[in-house]
This record gives sequence, C-alpha cells and structure tokens, in this order.
Amino acid sequence: MSAPASPVDYQALFRKLPENFLLMLPDATIVDNTDGHVAVGMKPRAEAVGQSLFDAYPSVDQNEGDKIFQSHENVRRTLQPDVMPLIRYDLERPAAQGGGFEESYWQATHYPILADDGRLEYILQRTQNVTVQHRAALQAAETQRALDESHRRTRFILESLPVMVWTNRTDGTPDYFNPRWLEFTGETEAALTASNWAERTHPDDRAALTDGWAQALATGQEFQLEYRLRRHDGQYRWLLIRAAPRREADGRISMWVGTAVDIHEQREMVTELLANNELQASLSDQAYQSAALAQQQRASFYNLFMQAPAPICILRGPELRYEFVNPRYQGLFPGMPLLGRSLPRRCRKWRRQASNSCSTTCWPPAGRFTARKCPCPCPPRPRRRPTPATSPSPTSRSSRPGSATALPCLRLKLPTWFWPARPSRKMRSRGPVCRFGPLFAGAADANFVSPACPAPPSWN
Repeated sequence: MSAPASPVDYQALFRKLPENFLLMLPDATIVDNTDGHVAVGMKPRAEAVGQSLFDAYPSVDQNEGDKIFQSHENVRRTLQPDVMPLIRYDLERPAAQGGGFEESYWQATHYPILADDGRLEYILQRTQNVTVQHRAALQAAETQRALDESHRRTRFILESLPVMVWTNRTDGTPDYFNPRWLEFTGETEAALTASNWAERTHPDDRAALTDGWAQALATGQEFQLEYRLRRHDGQYRWLLIRAAPRREADGRISMWVGTAVDIHEQREMVTELLANNELQASLSDQAYQSAALAQQQRASFYNLFMQAPAPICILRGPELRYEFVNPRYQGLFPGMPLLGRSLPRRCRKWRRQASNSCSTTCWPPAGRFTARKCPCPCPPRPRRRPTPATSPSPTSRSSRPGSATALPCLRLKLPTWFWPARPSRKMRSRGPVCRFGPLFAGAADANFVSPACPAPPSWN
C-alpha cells in the first residue's frame, strides 16, 4: 500500500511559477508575487507584500497608473478578465543599481479569483515587461517611416525631373515610367508597359536599339544610344538614352534604371554648326586663293609698270603724294626721291591740271580723259640720237641699213599703245596692244582714222 502524498505547498509552488504573477485583494493590496515578478519589479517581496500596489510601486508623472486602476474597476464590476493595453510604468531602481527610475513598458491582464459564493476574493495580475519589444517596435516603425519617406521623396524626384525616367525588371520588361514619358508619348503607364517600343522607333534606328539593348541584357553592361522616337504628335525626336543595372551584394542584377533626354534641338544645332563650319572653311579657302591671286596679279602689274618703256607714277590724295614711280619716271627727277613726297612745285601746271581733272572725273570706263601737253622743268639731260621707235626721218631711214624693218619689229615688241600717224591722222602702223584693243579692233592700218581719240601727247 503506497504512502499518502505529502501536503502540497501551494504558496511555494505559486512563487516558482515561470510567469510574473502578482496576487492582490480586491482593493489592490499585495498578498504575494512570484519570483519572476520580484525580479522585474526590482523590489524585495517583503517590501511589497501588505502594501497597496500604488504604494509599493509608486507612480510618476509619465506613468499610466490610471489605466491600471480602471482595469481593476472593470474586474470588480464585471468579474471578468480584463486585458490592459500597452502602458508605460517606470519603476524605481534600487540604490545598488544606481537609483532613479527606469523606463519600462508593460502588458498586463487582470483575472478575477472568485470565492465559492461567487464574490470577488482576489485579483491575479499577469504582467509582462515588453520594454525591449516596444523599443524594437518603435525603432522598426521609425525605420519604416523613414523608408516610406525615402520612397515618397524618390518618387517625387523621379516625377519632377525634367528628363524621362523608367525602370526595367531583370529580364528587361519595363515596370515604371515617370510623367515625362507619359507627356512625351501621350499614353498611360499601363499602355507604355505593354507597348512594342520598336514600332515607335524610327525605321533607321530600330536595329541599333534592339541589338544594343539585347547585348546590354546579355552582358550586364551599361547601355547608351542616340536614336529617334515618335512623339505623340507623330514627329520623330532625337533622344539620348542611358540604362544602368542595379546589382546586389552578390553581383546579381535586380533591376535596370534608365533615363532619356530630348536632344533634338541640340542635334539640329550641331548639324547646322558643322555645315556652317564647312561653309566658312570653303569661304576661307576661296578668300585665301583670291588674296594669293590678287597678290600675284599685283606683283605682275608691279613688274609690268616697272619694266614699261614709259614714265608711270601713281599719285594719292589731294596732296598728290607719290605712291608709286617706275624707273622711267624717277629718271625725270634725278637725285630727288619721289616716293612718299608730293608732286614737285616746279610741276605746278601738272598739279593744277590733275586737280581740275580729278574734281570732275575719276576716269570712268565709259568716259574719256585728255592729258594736255604742259611743260615741266626737269634737269637737262644729254641729247640722244633718235631711234626708229620715235620719229625717224626719211634720211635716217634710207641711210641706215635695216631701218626699213627696224620700226615694225620694234613696235611689235612694245607693251604700250603705239601708233605712228600721218598729218591726216591716218595710222601708218599699230602695235599689237593698239591693234587688238577695244578702240581700234577690226580697222585697217592704212585707212583707220579715230575721231574719238585725240593725237597722243608729245613729251619734250
């Protein structure tokens, strides 16, 4: 026969329960508590038992003791368990732990313990210290709020950027378009996601777009291209697009982010600038060639005037300042450099004639200019024997051998207007310049008389 079981020490059993229990009378006087409650309450059992709950664990300003009192009232009135919401109830730390109050958050449930007659005998409080969980929840909530704010900020930026932005999944299918895309295409985001982009692309750029995007998806490299896309009004516009992959820590691509910028005006401006540069280069070459030709012609005329068998000068301005003199002209004034100086005073009749002529005419191609004979006192020069090119006499022509052919040969070599004439003003012969000149073209030497052209001036 088995020995009778020893009596159970329910008080010791209650104190060993693995929960934080506090046993109170209906007026909140503490009767007993478990070892777990002693630990979280930071107060010895002897100091708490026999005192009111609010005296043993005094409430501070930030504590929510009124919610505990209200829960006790609910239990006393309804005789039903009452679950309290999360409350803050700071507890006083022992002096050995530094004193002061420790911030604590609790969840508690009050159970009614009824007597056999149904009246309320005890209130059992089951308490859980959820400070760590509450702080973690607060941190998680703060993190979520920051994340939501970051998402809202990012979306606001994407929707406010003056460029077109889109995203693609890892397989390349689009899943987001910002409002700039919707404005450019004139369609909804759902329609853009399901549309075929090759159909919107200019036929000349489709191959570059499809091949380049396929290669970027295969290699994971960034993709950039300038191509033409049809706008909502049907116009093909040049766009600069760039797509970059977003990679995870292990290198896997999680998404693609792309941007597109309308560069149509810049593209046309570059084309126009290139055309203008080519035109300017062509004009510069032409100007250089023209300048070179003018320089060559200037040198040719300079050499021609310098070698001409006649005195030639160029006078500039009202001061009649010499700008050019050839050796023949300079020979008229030996020992007197003429370049840069005014017409000599001894030639005042020339100066007066030139002033009168220049004031009325500038030698227009359709007009005439008559140079009158006027004397100029020049230093005496030794007399020269006449040559066949001036005024040969019949005596010299017959007395010198070969004189019959000397004059025609000489006149053919002269680069000036040359015409010996009879007193009747009929030409005896003409040089090649005079023969083929515009005034005497097509006239025979023996019968030609030019009433419009006076006899050439004679020089002493």
